[in-house]
Amino acid sequence: METIMITGASSGYGLETARYFHTQGWNVIATMRTPRGDVLPASDRITVLQLDVTDADSIASAFAAAGPIDVLVNNAGIGSIGVVEATSVDQARELFETNTFAVMATTKAVIPQFRQRGSGVVVNVSSSVVLANMPLTAIYKASKMATEGFTASLALELASIGVQAKLVQPGYCPTTQFTANVGDISELIPEAYADFAGPILDAFSVQDNVTTPLDVAEAIWRAVHDTTGTLRFPAGPDAVALAQAR
Repeated sequence: METIMITGASSGYGLETARYFHTQGWNVIATMRTPRGDVLPASDRITVLQLDVTDADSIASAFAAAGPIDVLVNNAGIGSIGVVEATSVDQARELFETNTFAVMATTKAVIPQFRQRGSGVVVNVSSSVVLANMPLTAIYKASKMATEGFTASLALELASIGVQAKLVQPGYCPTTQFTANVGDISELIPEAYADFAGPILDAFSVQDNVTTPLDVAEAIWRAVHDTTGTLRFPAGPDAVALAQAR
């Protein structure tokens, strides 16, 4: 029986992926900054571990507790909407710490066991913002583009030792807490940008042709089981449309 470890599994894509792989008979290690066992079914095939992906000691402890795994899904991430002028350097650093550097850190933590075994899959959850130039997402997109570049080169390195690296690119999902870290949106969109930003923010309320957490879980499943050498897996109808348009 195979084992998958998922970061950021307390809600959204990570939680749905944990549920999905569990229903497929896998062992699931669901990691969360603040563990919540109540969000997952009671099962001897589900283990909930504490993991702050931005903390080196937390990463080491989580991987030691997890033991051997077959798949690592780097799903933990934070979103941001706002103009660059109003985004502080500290906010930008926070985005990169979670969306980029944490992915590198957890990936480095799992590679030794994958190398020794000669198998394993790393799936990094990116975003459909990398597929088009979307306003109000410049720094967020930069953090995800960095992860895309990292994973594309990583895939070539890992292939030499029998290990795979994949990217899943979710579209816009209204049910996730994409902007939970933003706070007061007015602070990130000054009055000078109001006329420009208004229609864009209104578009976020549209519920048609958007991505669901299940779309992402299914894309991760396809990425894990891919035998064609495909690197990128858009998830959700909007992401698929953007990928096809490219």
